Amino acid sequence: MSAPNVLAIVIDDLGAADLGCTGSTFHDTPHLDALAAQGLRCTDAYASCPVCSPTRASLLTGQAPARVGITDWIGARSEGRLACVPFRDTLPDGLLTLPAALRECGYQTWHVGKWHLGDGDGAPEQRGFDVNIGGCGWGAPRHGFWSPYRCPALSDGPPGEHLTDRLTDEAIALLRRRDRARPFFLNLWHYAVHIPIEAPEPLVERYRDKARRLGLDPARDLVVGEAHGALHLRGERIVRRTRQSDPAYAAMVAHLDAAIGRLLAALAAEGLADDTLVWFTSDNGGLATAEGSPTCNAPWREGKGWLADGGVRVPQIIRWPGRLAPGISRLPMWSCDLMPTCLAAAGAPLRPDAHRDGIDLLPALRTGARPPLCWHYPHYSNQGGRPGSAIRAGDWKLIEHFESGRRELYRIADDPGETRDLTAREPGHVDRLSAQLAAWRSDVCATLPVPNARWNATPGDPATV
Repeated sequence: MSAPNVLAIVIDDLGAADLGCTGSTFHDTPHLDALAAQGLRCTDAYASCPVCSPTRASLLTGQAPARVGITDWIGARSEGRLACVPFRDTLPDGLLTLPAALRECGYQTWHVGKWHLGDGDGAPEQRGFDVNIGGCGWGAPRHGFWSPYRCPALSDGPPGEHLTDRLTDEAIALLRRRDRARPFFLNLWHYAVHIPIEAPEPLVERYRDKARRLGLDPARDLVVGEAHGALHLRGERIVRRTRQSDPAYAAMVAHLDAAIGRLLAALAAEGLADDTLVWFTSDNGGLATAEGSPTCNAPWREGKGWLADGGVRVPQIIRWPGRLAPGISRLPMWSCDLMPTCLAAAGAPLRPDAHRDGIDLLPALRTGARPPLCWHYPHYSNQGGRPGSAIRAGDWKLIEHFESGRRELYRIADDPGETRDLTAREPGHVDRLSAQLAAWRSDVCATLPVPNARWNATPGDPATV
């Protein structure tokens, strides 16, 4: 069998519950629901970090963010009771990337959309891509989703053009002008559904009507909670959305779904659908606790910026006709698995010295066995999350908080909302997972935070967790 084409679609900030096929009753995603019906819907898929740049680095390298040295979104700086932990501001040179490895196998390699892994020497063209359209150091559209974009890696479109449509058009154009004698790797990383939340007004009005019909009140669904722990957010409080009800966000999701539907239709029209491995995922959980809190990740807890499952569990669909049977998989998997799985699909030798934290999922899907997943996020997020690490091994998940050393233990298979902390009842699991997590941190050379001399506690400051 010839090497398949690979289409990797990564969405920014799309939550695990944001699709119809993953439980949403407010968002409409018919094209992604159809893709899920044709492929494998991965219920226990995770991003390797609760924020974007680290996950993107792991998708391209098969290495955990702490091993790569990018543990927060590039451009961030946060401190609280613990000091700011330094991290790299670009994807390191010298690491083997998925596009570079596939290019060695004769693939055409194209990047379209968000990059956020460095400019200049750290740009997509310097990390294995033949073509780069729209990828630069930006973490979001700095001038909004409507043209003119004023993006250094993308020309402006006509007034009224939406960035999601433009990037989709660019991806379709690449398919149509491809070298038909060689397979391709198309890495489409949409800027949507990151803030600013902007969608065509007729779609927004459609969801205002839907909210009224369902008796939803978007403002009433916002609940003010505890104070932030980050120094730069001192005095602000976490605001959680309790159910999906934001019309503008629902419209943005629907607009994105339609764009992906156009891309998949173009793939079929070019006669490529049966010869293409499609991998759809997100870079972190949905934005549910800050910055407008446009979505809710229930039944999963919290959202982007948190080590709770709402912050790291993501929607994931893998379609590979003839090689991967449609259905549902509950195997835990994460961003690091993209590289080895795609290399194996391409018939290329695996490079375990490079993709050290990922596995080829095809054998694992048959056996149901895989190593534990570990996260290290030693930062204060803009969304309320605080420094910590976490591990999921089988059905169990442990979260360790660095401010206090407090640990939480959940049997995640039975308690997806992480509502029943079992640390007191299951000390053996706590000790076992804590030891595994500590050993993993040592192996990846994870940087731990230290007390912050700039923090001066005053009455009303958030408590240590």
